[in-house]
Amino acid sequence: MPERAIEQVRESLDAIYRAESGRILATLIRLLGDFDLAEDAVHDAFAAALERWPQDGVPANPRAWLVSTGRFKAIDVLRRRARFEASHEKIAEQLETEPAGATVEADGSVEDDRLRLIFTCCHPALATEARIALTLREVCGLTTEEIARAFLAAAPALAQRIVRAKAKIRDACIPYEVPSPEELQDRLDTVLQVVYLVFNEGYSASSGASLTRADLSAEAIRLGRLLLELSPEPEVMGLLALMLLQESRRAARASPTGELILLENQDRSLWNRELIAEGVALVERALLSRRFGPYTLQAAIAAVHSEASEAAATDWPQIVALYSVLARTEPSPVVELNRAVAVAMRDGPEAGLTLIDAILARGELTDYYLAHSARAELCRRLGRMTEARTSYQRALELTHQEPERRFLEGRMQELKEK
Repeated sequence: MPERAIEQVRESLDAIYRAESGRILATLIRLLGDFDLAEDAVHDAFAAALERWPQDGVPANPRAWLVSTGRFKAIDVLRRRARFEASHEKIAEQLETEPAGATVEADGSVEDDRLRLIFTCCHPALATEARIALTLREVCGLTTEEIARAFLAAAPALAQRIVRAKAKIRDACIPYEVPSPEELQDRLDTVLQVVYLVFNEGYSASSGASLTRADLSAEAIRLGRLLLELSPEPEVMGLLALMLLQESRRAARASPTGELILLENQDRSLWNRELIAEGVALVERALLSRRFGPYTLQAAIAAVHSEASEAAATDWPQIVALYSVLARTEPSPVVELNRAVAVAMRDGPEAGLTLIDAILARGELTDYYLAHSARAELCRRLGRMTEARTSYQRALELTHQEPERRFLEGRMQELKEK
């Protein structure tokens, strides 16, 4: 095969890995019943493709080829292990006789391997932190370091948490399945939390050269739609609405060169009106139920922003009111910070700065770069340039995302020139 054709195959394989490796892993976990074995099988399957496809060409159904290859690679591993442990021989024989393809459930429930995997990772037998960490790692492919930053935790401790969660699933024989309606509610809250964290990592990547990760946002929205089909509860509607409304701004959040654009400076003609209409309709349905929670309230805030034709037309009193309700429903320092920023927009920077300083004085959000960035911005507006520079510098020390770093460096340069 010519060198250029080989390179095209490799590019195709790279694209398939980015788009499909998570789904392939989820399917192999279903087929093999073992996280570690499935992870190794994914790597073995892609390695085999890298060797075979340049010679044989890309198969008509690459995902099916990779799943089948990964499955047989795993069987080979079990055969080798069987020399030392008889139980592996039995497992290998069982895998060889089982069909490799996905099946449709007889009861008509949602058939989606990644959704099944989320519910497995979010089983009540696991601690809440372990459920979230394991799902982010196994379902969404986030690195341990990315998850640790999301948790504001140490990476080695997160890694051990994930290892223990896998062992718990194996030892407790936790089934790989979407739970029954009776069991669903026990796991739904954690699943929603995980999907939201995945979306956030896609909407504002915690590190790297890109401001966003569209693949993660799209996957979170896809899972949100599946969850709504499975359980049309108000908070499921609220979460999907929140993701759609935030996703609607993606095209306006960065310049063509990848520079960060704040909400107040975005070209609102670039906002996706179809996503906004769908999100607003879901918010209204959730609010009418009167059984809504924090996701619906956040979606309502996003809806208020989406209704403003320009930044100056934003209904800040309504946003402050919604944040006040959210702070009572789901109290957290991050919600307080967001409310403080909204208060600054409603009542002036001095009022917002007082609230942010109170949060930081309690020792909360000390290592949260957005708290220092928000403080710096309010100090800048008040003409308190020395304080602004100090807060911008602290925010710069805490962020790992290149567009945000460039934005903060630009702000600091502006202050030097004044």
